[in-house]
Amino acid sequence: MIYLDNHATTPVDPRVHSAMEPFLTNAWGNAASRTHKMGWEAKDAVEKARVKIADLVGAQPESIVFTSGATESDNLAVKGSVWGSRRFRPHIITAATEHPAILDTCDYLEESGQATVTVLPVRTDGRVDPQAVKDAIRMDTVLVTIMAANNETGVLNPIDEIAQICEDKGILFHTDATQMAGKLPLNLPEMKVSMASLSGHKMYGPKGIGALYVADEDVEKRLVPLFHGGGHEGGLRSGTPAVPLLVGLGAAAEAARIEIPTEVSRIYGLRKNLWGRIQDRIRDVSLNGHPVTRLPGNLNVCFKGVEAENLLMDLDDVALSTGSACGSSKVQPSHVLSAMGLRPEDCHASVRFGIGRFNTQKEIDTVCQMLGQAVAKQRGI
Repeated sequence: MIYLDNHATTPVDPRVHSAMEPFLTNAWGNAASRTHKMGWEAKDAVEKARVKIADLVGAQPESIVFTSGATESDNLAVKGSVWGSRRFRPHIITAATEHPAILDTCDYLEESGQATVTVLPVRTDGRVDPQAVKDAIRMDTVLVTIMAANNETGVLNPIDEIAQICEDKGILFHTDATQMAGKLPLNLPEMKVSMASLSGHKMYGPKGIGALYVADEDVEKRLVPLFHGGGHEGGLRSGTPAVPLLVGLGAAAEAARIEIPTEVSRIYGLRKNLWGRIQDRIRDVSLNGHPVTRLPGNLNVCFKGVEAENLLMDLDDVALSTGSACGSSKVQPSHVLSAMGLRPEDCHASVRFGIGRFNTQKEIDTVCQMLGQAVAKQRGI
């Protein structure tokens, strides 16, 4: 199997596996146990992981709140901001191409009468217009949430510009940085982001673990937690720390920080080669999303006149996707591509290629050959 679905999930890096193993076998203490050595060792491992994650995003360790993953982080940021505002039906601004963890949460808050929501359109290249954000802000706006990099198209949004607009207005700004963290350099304090969601399994770490970056005490005071219990994570996320997973997340962050300087250019080279060969070998193809301002490993391609689901069945030795893994069981057109103005038939003809750390040029060569044959078959050529 050639794995090219690294936006859905990534394989665990061997360095991550090695770091986690002792905490699954011998060092299995509870990080909240304060009266013996095993508890102290677990607590120390958790705090070292916190430092590594903070280093990856240019933050201070106390800004990192551990969660079960980006979905929980998104929920904590959005619901926590609304509940913490103490306003009657406060206003949220988001975009049509956001992950379901954001859109469904906003829908819930609006449908239950807890908030009002403005969902901004995006440009045909998939990017959010900062001016549109500025124009949508109202007196009762408490939160703007716009993702850093889209999970389907890999398109990067102008997060720093949007964050500056929100800071000038005194509004919280949250970004789902799940796809960007560990794949591109990221300095959240410099970008003036209030909150950012991170996920372990998108950066070669384990599933079931993530974090919410909370910029400072002022932002923290404006949040209400989802869970109540032991008061862990500064009171924002109660629950016994999942030490092996946290150690894995820390190891993944450390590995990403080391690899990014060389990994970005290598993966971009593989993507450039893949797209060039697709264009040379297959007619009637088009790139979905901004051609330059996108993740280095993302290629979202429309093969006109082809049903993507059938195409992938012919490529059963290649792991690819027709869209978000979170929506892969749904048959309707991608909400991301639809929001960019693609026709339903072109949405259904689109395939997402996600190139990652462990992919090779030989694999790209093999996929290009197989892809050309499969598309020709689907088109009856």
